[in-house]
Amino acid sequence: MAIAFETQRGALIDACLQLADQGYLAGTGGNLALRLDEAHFAVTPSAADYYQLRPQDIAVLRLDTLAQVQGEMAPSVERGLHAALLRARPSFRASVHTHQPLASAVALLNRSLPLSEPADVADLGPCVQIVGYAPSGTAMLVSTLRRALRNDCHAYLLRNHGLVCTAADLAAAVPLMGRIEAAAAAHLRQEASRLPMGHPLRELALEACGATHFQ
Repeated sequence: MAIAFETQRGALIDACLQLADQGYLAGTGGNLALRLDEAHFAVTPSAADYYQLRPQDIAVLRLDTLAQVQGEMAPSVERGLHAALLRARPSFRASVHTHQPLASAVALLNRSLPLSEPADVADLGPCVQIVGYAPSGTAMLVSTLRRALRNDCHAYLLRNHGLVCTAADLAAAVPLMGRIEAAAAAHLRQEASRLPMGHPLRELALEACGATHFQ
C-alpha cells in the first residue's frame, strides 16, 4: 500500500538530517512540521533518531484537532506548538523547532534577538521575538506562544527551550536556521564586548561564538 504524502514526509526527513548535521537538532531534541494541505500537517515523531526515520514513521495529524491519521510512531510532544504557528501563518508551510546552541543562549537571556541584516529583516521580521518560559510539550507553552505572536515576526525564542521558526517551505526554513544562528553569534559578541578584559564570561562568549577577537 502506498504511503500517504510519502514525498512530503520524505522531504521532512531530509530537512531533519540537514539540521542534525549542522548540530541544530541535539540528540532526539528538536522537531519539524510541514503543512500537507488545508486540513493536515506532518510532524516528526517523539524521541526518534533522525538518522533512522522512514516516511511511514512521520505522523500526519489534523490541523484543527491534532488527531493522528497516519504514521507508525507517536507525534512530537510539540505538535501543538507547530499547529499554532501553522494556523497563525496560513501562507507558510514549514515550522521548525531547534535547540541550536547560540540562539538557545540568547533565549536564556530572556530577551528578543534584534535583526539588522536587510535580508534577515525581510524574511524574519525586525527581531526573533522572545516567548516567556513554559514547560515543554504543554498547553501552557502553546498558549504562551500564541500571546507572543506578532504579524511582523516569523521566528521566536522560547525561554530556556530554543527556537521555533516558520517559513514558506522546508527549502527556505533550513537556511534560515543558520542565519538566525549567525545573528545570535553577532549579538552575543556585541554583548560580551561590553564586559571588561579578562572577565570569564567575555572569554566564554569568544569561545562559544567562534571568534578570535572583538572588533
